[in-house]
Amino acid sequence: MINQVASLQTEFVQRRKTWLPYGRQWIDEADIQAVVAVLQSEYLTTGPQIEHFERKLALRVGASYAVAFSNGTAALHAACYAAGIGPGDEVITTPITFAASANCVLYQQGIPVFADIDEQTYNIDPNQVAALITPRTKAIIPVDYSGQPADLHELRAIAKEHGLVVIEDAAHALGAAYDGQPIGSISDMTMFSLHPVKQITSGEGGVITTNSLAYYEKLLEFRSHGIVRDPVRWSQESAPVGWYYEMQSLGYNYRLTDMQAALASSQLDKLDRFVELRSEYAAYYDEAFSQFSLIKTPFQKESRQSSWHLYVIQLELEFLSTDRNQIYNELIAENIGVQVHYIPVYLHPYYQQLGYAKGQCLKAEKLFERMLTLPLFPSMTHEDVQDVIDAVFRVIGKYAC
Repeated sequence: MINQVASLQTEFVQRRKTWLPYGRQWIDEADIQAVVAVLQSEYLTTGPQIEHFERKLALRVGASYAVAFSNGTAALHAACYAAGIGPGDEVITTPITFAASANCVLYQQGIPVFADIDEQTYNIDPNQVAALITPRTKAIIPVDYSGQPADLHELRAIAKEHGLVVIEDAAHALGAAYDGQPIGSISDMTMFSLHPVKQITSGEGGVITTNSLAYYEKLLEFRSHGIVRDPVRWSQESAPVGWYYEMQSLGYNYRLTDMQAALASSQLDKLDRFVELRSEYAAYYDEAFSQFSLIKTPFQKESRQSSWHLYVIQLELEFLSTDRNQIYNELIAENIGVQVHYIPVYLHPYYQQLGYAKGQCLKAEKLFERMLTLPLFPSMTHEDVQDVIDAVFRVIGKYAC
């Protein structure tokens, strides 16, 4: 192993001089002009660009409806509301995710329940989900971690058996597919994020797609103060048409602006190319690290088409004389913007105060100690990718034992 690393080190190029983040947006002139056109129009918000983007995205993923929100967290909150999550309801999700996947349950006074992960894909394990279902379970929130779809068929079967709602957190997975079916058209509700490091961006933003008219109407209502403007749904039969509207529930101001929607719509035109480049660079990493036994590269199921939001390696700590944190620090010093995705949600201090304890998802905790995210985004160059590869060999290789 040491000889293998030593031979590779002879080919290293000069260390990188500029910072390379783990993710970054790619904005072109068409995106800029789309936003400028809105700035010169009558509507900066609550205008036609919102519905235009929603219809365009729904068509792209094969869903009946799409509802845009101010961010992905707001979208998840709305999905929990539409699903009827309330005080004491349990919702099963994964610990290897951003906190919003569980926080959205707390917003509705529900109880997040964490199921352990599959050791190969790092997605939630359906067998663990099935074992955690109780009479209080109301929904499942699987996360398409790194862009690889979760085991949706198995999870949907479990949900159908127990009368549960599946709210798919596909923040990482716009452009991904499951057995050839686009993500966004499979689950009861699916959330996409439009954050700058995701496949497309609106600056900040999120979307829920669904095939349910009932969910669609609840989502629309929730994102705009609980106000209903459709006369068919008004409580007063003789209400004046035109100016009249009703607040029928306690909603929020979770609206996306027309400027953001125009940017997202322009970005959506480039989604296929963005995902193609992410996949190409991931393949370069796979090939470069295929014989590097000090790390484990991401496993992909044949039935899944990942959209490659993240490229996560796992360190083989048994063969290293240091820990993940030392390697992280040294790669940062090399101007390689590695990151850790994620701290298991229930290990955060707030969740510890709620009574969650370390040790409940041992596979997730083991992964957390070993994981690193390498830079991966479509505007990277081949030289950028090679810089990452060289730095990984250089830093990790010297700790081989």
